[in-house]
Amino acid sequence: MSDKPTLRPLDFQPVTHLGQQMWLLRDPLQLSQQQLIVPPALAQMLMFCDGSRTRHEIHTAFCQLIGEQIAYDIVENALQQLDDAFLLDNTQSQQAKRALLEAYRAQPYRAPALADLSYPGDPAQLTRLFGEYGAGDALNGWGPWHGRGLISPHIDYQRGGAVYAKVWRRAETAVLDADLILIFGTDHNGSYGTITLTQQPYATPYGVLPTDHDLIDKLAAAIGPENAFAEELHHRAEHSVELSAVWLHHIYHQAGAPPKPMIPILCGSFHHFVMNGSHPANDALLTTTVETLRRETAGKKVLAVASVDLAHVGPNFGDEFQMDSGRREKLKGEDGRLIQAMLQGDDVDFYDQIAAIQDRNRICGFSSIHTMLRYLGPTTGRQIAYDHCPADPQDTSLVSICGLLLE
Repeated sequence: MSDKPTLRPLDFQPVTHLGQQMWLLRDPLQLSQQQLIVPPALAQMLMFCDGSRTRHEIHTAFCQLIGEQIAYDIVENALQQLDDAFLLDNTQSQQAKRALLEAYRAQPYRAPALADLSYPGDPAQLTRLFGEYGAGDALNGWGPWHGRGLISPHIDYQRGGAVYAKVWRRAETAVLDADLILIFGTDHNGSYGTITLTQQPYATPYGVLPTDHDLIDKLAAAIGPENAFAEELHHRAEHSVELSAVWLHHIYHQAGAPPKPMIPILCGSFHHFVMNGSHPANDALLTTTVETLRRETAGKKVLAVASVDLAHVGPNFGDEFQMDSGRREKLKGEDGRLIQAMLQGDDVDFYDQIAAIQDRNRICGFSSIHTMLRYLGPTTGRQIAYDHCPADPQDTSLVSICGLLLE
């Protein structure tokens, strides 16, 4: 164990255990199958695990914080459990990460992480489910669409199925005509401003979607392999690309057509830009990504997809207010203005709107949408669907989603 323990990036999820409120420490990389649940008091100790204190100094700081002298063995035991679960950033967890990455890359494809969990793993059952989601949509005389961009949700199908169906069914012609599909997905665990690639093709219940290794190599070389693949393990369990990739593959399956290459691109957080006053347009890595994609895909029929959700608001996301009818209507207006910026391909206005309120609505597709809009450039488009999805049992929190088609 390190002399100065450093906690790895984790998700803290409130849970009830044995009738008491606890915190579940969830490792986004899943380096271990072991899960730790800690009481609120002991969870406060974790703020001192930042690499600046020895174990004894952590014990001292924790005792001062809670105003009580507790046995050193309690802190030592907690730190040992963290270490055993690979939750500390040290040699042991780094070795586990390398082993997991090697195992991931040794597989013939990136296996669908949510099959038989969030959606049926059986292709026939999946097809029936997708048919049910689209059953109430008559397409209203919709003709073939040959556009360049698609905004799809990445929320679970149970809540977003109807929106997925509306936008993907209308994009069928563009999907089948495209030479290449780019899916820009939200990296929910990504570092600030990252672009994360993988050479692994994504599999779905319908088979394996091919990828374009040459284009990935060129993009990785342009931004540096150390940037492109530093967080590659995030692809392993990240749902944002997967949930759109399954709908994409469904279209090929229904048409009896072989799938075209699909490149999954995970986009990290833009929070730092908003907070420090800088701008993604001035970021060298992001600019190089966009310019390289434009150059290397010139002359190809490309369908760019942003697999994203919009606002995350209400008590379930840390807000002190509930989403009543008035707040829902206000959010609909705010989302509507963002959607107008997207439909025009106006990445500047899109960014400025979110930055002006310091991303108060927690737009989950912030970085993915912005990067895709920069790639596409000015455009026009249509709003196909918009919805509010409940995010707590009381329906006082919500996630907003949309389906857009861009010319």
